[in-house]
Amino acid sequence: MSYTRDITDYMGLQGLLTDEEKLVRETARNFVNEKVMPVIDDYAQKEKFPEELIAQMGELGFLGPTLPEEYGCAELSNVAYGLLMYELERGDSGIRSFASVQGSLVMYPIFAFGSEEQKKYWLPKMAAGSAVGCFGLTEPDFGSNPSGMKTRAVRNADGTWCLNGAKMWITNGSIADVAVVWAQTDEGVRGFLVEKGTNGFEAPRMKGKWSLRASITSELVFDNVIVEEEKSLLPGVKGLKGPLSCLTQARYGIAWGALGAADNCYQTALEYAQSRIQFDKPIAAFQLQQKKLAEMVTELTKGQLLAFQLGRLKDQGTYTPAQVSMAKMNNVNIARDIARTARTMLGANGIMGEYPVMRHMNNLESVYTYEGTHDMHTLIIGQEVTGIAAYR
Repeated sequence: MSYTRDITDYMGLQGLLTDEEKLVRETARNFVNEKVMPVIDDYAQKEKFPEELIAQMGELGFLGPTLPEEYGCAELSNVAYGLLMYELERGDSGIRSFASVQGSLVMYPIFAFGSEEQKKYWLPKMAAGSAVGCFGLTEPDFGSNPSGMKTRAVRNADGTWCLNGAKMWITNGSIADVAVVWAQTDEGVRGFLVEKGTNGFEAPRMKGKWSLRASITSELVFDNVIVEEEKSLLPGVKGLKGPLSCLTQARYGIAWGALGAADNCYQTALEYAQSRIQFDKPIAAFQLQQKKLAEMVTELTKGQLLAFQLGRLKDQGTYTPAQVSMAKMNNVNIARDIARTARTMLGANGIMGEYPVMRHMNNLESVYTYEGTHDMHTLIIGQEVTGIAAYR
């Protein structure tokens, strides 16, 4: 298999990028080609995550890359971050998920809502990849409705907090050194940093997935977990705006990342169609196959332009969460369609691990659901344009 196919850039997006953004993309692309592509099918088949890549991703500045340099981060633009997510998910959704959770769902809330001591302790370690984090919001009974969460934290007389409850579908949970956990309190929803090894805290791994097989997914269980307020409580936020703002950061990265998976599927289908001979000519010469390729590259290009404009708005500070919802909703949906179409073009070969298409196709089923389902993002946009919340 060839890993160095050209970037799919039908409308000249590359020409709109800064030199720094081009360098980030090139660095990430080389990393994926050299370190991820040769091994990722084997890891997915074995249902394992390539943990040896974590430190390498840290060394290259892939973890928390938009955060300030003073905490060991790269302080990149949001467009550069999006391009990074695009390339990582071109390798596998599990690789992008790791980086997305580490940066947007763990490092970001520590930076935005944590004390200076918490920032100085955790952010440099996490940027380097020497510490791993996870994000605990979704519960067994509450996904799209986080306000109904049952996990609860109670302040003790000595100033410590006691946590009880459970979280589910947690990326990185079983290997995380720290979990950002959101819990109901008498003061509203609060965020806590719960370290690995704390008494009463367990993170059993969930196995048997047909999607995101090269990603670690876990439960988080809290049984009378006692944490110190100064070390654990995130002092800078109360209420659901805390976790929801983190999800907005992560959804932005997904809007770019899903296109990377789509790009890999499209390029695989294009290369296959040009080399696969049927009826004495390549299948790329047949009208139906050209129709599929034309529609795939058109949707991919539209998704790139949507993500790019959103990134520029985010860098200007003028974006809205509903705009992020549109990009996440649209781009994951078209990526899923591109993966399915690519599979039809490869025929029976499309289900083999020799090609990335079936792996991407299965992964995108999870991406379609997590960080806000497709339907919920549709309703968020609907509320934005009508002023009426249909989900309440």
